[in-house]
Amino acid sequence: MIKEQYQHLCEDAKDNKEAIERLYDVMKVLRAECPWDREQTHDSLRPGMLEEAYETVDAINNKDMANLREELGDVMLQVVFHSILGEENGTFDLKDVINEECEKMIRRHPHVFLQEKANNHIKSIDKVLEKWENIKVQERGEECATSRLEKVPKALPALTRAFKVQKKAADVGFDWDDVSGAFDKVKEETVELVDNFGSDPSNKHALEEELGDLLFSVVNVSRFLGIDPEASLNYTISKFIRRFAYVEKSALACGRNLDEMTLAEMDELWDEAKKLERSML
Repeated sequence: MIKEQYQHLCEDAKDNKEAIERLYDVMKVLRAECPWDREQTHDSLRPGMLEEAYETVDAINNKDMANLREELGDVMLQVVFHSILGEENGTFDLKDVINEECEKMIRRHPHVFLQEKANNHIKSIDKVLEKWENIKVQERGEECATSRLEKVPKALPALTRAFKVQKKAADVGFDWDDVSGAFDKVKEETVELVDNFGSDPSNKHALEEELGDLLFSVVNVSRFLGIDPEASLNYTISKFIRRFAYVEKSALACGRNLDEMTLAEMDELWDEAKKLERSML
């Protein structure tokens, strides 16, 4: 039985404004009365924010609209929760968060909102993005290119962060002339990694550095090819799992477990999985 004072929170909102107010009121109640919610801080909520963002992207990739609706709600909850914490600390509230975002969108779209730009429409997406980046630089007072690289969030997945850092460096001309330079760098870094391993396989620090250099150079190739390195790697991970599943299923069909098979036997099944996939293309 719902407590009488909270009965109104169980009624569906009639419009967007009421919906936001309902979520805000629910979180205020939880913050006041739930032991777990009372203990949360910006820092403790940080893993949840990342997890919900990734789950939202998963729903988009899977084209699962029902799940996407749910995950967007979880992301919105995170935004409201952090805003309530800011309100309690006297730093900002939900109104400030929303107003600042609205003002930023208006500032960064002068071709839409400013009257004096009405006769000079920016029609191409490239021009819009160029304008967006120029306005961001002006807003943040980024007087040097290095500051733009440094402001790429460290919390991003490493492949995505590398891609963005390289793109910002390329914007000021620090880049290969074409993809051949990027391919050559991959070969060079591969040799250096192998040489380091051959000379001192126990030097983990040196190997970590060389491996990082190799991965960074591979991201450069992906940038030249116009391929998202995260999406590319995730595709390969899914492909690996799919083929591994075929190997295991085939082994079980023969009455064997994988740990009872030799690597050569598993490789043979792996090749079968590859051939089967290619025949279906």
